[in-house]
Amino acid sequence: MLILFLLWLVQCLRHFVNVFLDEDLNQQRTQMMQELAHMTVEQSFGSWGAVLWTAVQQFLFWALAGSLMVLLALYWWLRKRVHEVDNRRDSESEESEGENPAERNMIWIFSRRFQLSVPKLASRRRVVQDLLSDLLRVSHSLFSDSFFPVLEPVIGVGSACEGWSPHKEEDIVYCMFVPLKPPRGHAFHLEPDPTGEMPQTSMRVRVELVCTCTGEQPDQNMLCFLHHSEQELKRNQVASLLHTLCTGPYLDGEKIALWFQTFVISAWSMVPQSRRYSMKVLPSCRSCKMKLMKASGRSLFVETVFSVQQGDSDIFLSSQPPEAQLPPSTTWLESYAVAEAKFFRHVAMQAPPRSCHLKCLRLCARILEGSGLSIYALKTTVMHLLTLIPLSEWQHKYLLMRVDDTMRYLRCCLEEKRLKHFFFDNEDMPQEISLPPAFKGAQPLNLFQYLAQDPAAQTEALAQVAQSSCGCPIPGSVQGQAGWGSDQAGLVEGVPAHEL
Repeated sequence: MLILFLLWLVQCLRHFVNVFLDEDLNQQRTQMMQELAHMTVEQSFGSWGAVLWTAVQQFLFWALAGSLMVLLALYWWLRKRVHEVDNRRDSESEESEGENPAERNMIWIFSRRFQLSVPKLASRRRVVQDLLSDLLRVSHSLFSDSFFPVLEPVIGVGSACEGWSPHKEEDIVYCMFVPLKPPRGHAFHLEPDPTGEMPQTSMRVRVELVCTCTGEQPDQNMLCFLHHSEQELKRNQVASLLHTLCTGPYLDGEKIALWFQTFVISAWSMVPQSRRYSMKVLPSCRSCKMKLMKASGRSLFVETVFSVQQGDSDIFLSSQPPEAQLPPSTTWLESYAVAEAKFFRHVAMQAPPRSCHLKCLRLCARILEGSGLSIYALKTTVMHLLTLIPLSEWQHKYLLMRVDDTMRYLRCCLEEKRLKHFFFDNEDMPQEISLPPAFKGAQPLNLFQYLAQDPAAQTEALAQVAQSSCGCPIPGSVQGQAGWGSDQAGLVEGVPAHEL
């Protein structure tokens, strides 16, 4: 049909041009005859007019040819798009072969009800990363001659940066780690926290002064904190880190947070984002929380957490304690957030297209909402399953099966009162993730240890998970029809938690 339309359009254009040319040629002949009767000069002018008219004819011909080429190109583009759509439909129909219609409908309902906008999360994450990168560039220029901690490039951590945030869009907080390195003439040493008040590993960062008089490239513009007099240092050099952001010899998380908050407020007008957003620093004693607001009223929440890397590993010490816990300001808690973000990036590269692992995690978080079970326990469960179940079985058509596996795994772990920490003594750990040597062969941490000491809490947790599972819209008829007892479903049922 499109070809017939193009041929008809070409004929119409040719007829129009011919009619137009005939009329103009008749007029031209009459005018030339009149001019020949009066003077020879106008005969010459008529000759030039005939030449010009020939050029006009050629222009109209090439314009018609160009229009035809554009129409042909449009036709081939439309044909290519139709072919791509047909191929995509064929691919989706092949993926759906063997699925029960009721299961397909349920997956569609889940996808619509719990829509996970991964591109939107990624886009906003880039906005936050660009903002902090610009702020860090300003800080490097302002503090280049000082002895404040060196701020390393930011690392996105947490569910929003991993692409599966369980929160509503307006409540999402984009968390960024800012690793700290010692400035010139200083060194960091990690020490165990002697108080031992925190349930997770806690350490202190001791700051030491080092000699800058010798070395391969001694700084001629810097006085050595160890070998110059105190009077000379006060007169010619700014204070050391020990005298600004430390309490005693230890790095103080609260002082660092206050210093960075003050810097952000003063440097905001120096970053390009200030022309698109207004910014407000929110109260926080161990991190820097910012609220970015557009003129439209939409908000973006950012939290900058300060961290110190353990050697060359992906394990960091974090300045931000968990909620409802407030250790001393010199206590830094071991965090696995960077390693977790790296694990999910590894899975994304290895998983098949349209993998459902992030959607499964988000759905289970919504199912367990209000149950009292921590999001971290759920996240650990899914990370274990991603190493137990082949990634080929995480295609989108297996979404309900993987949700069912996750709930079964959780129930099994609650019954056993044992959920192993993912990063300790895990033989299935991807090689891309770097862990401290002490993690290999170490006794795995039990995230459900508190249940072993509180039977009532275990009973309540089991009841809450069972109630949440019942509230999950996976009807028994769908489970049976979808082959819930097949090789691709119920993979963890009956397996003791200590073997998972």
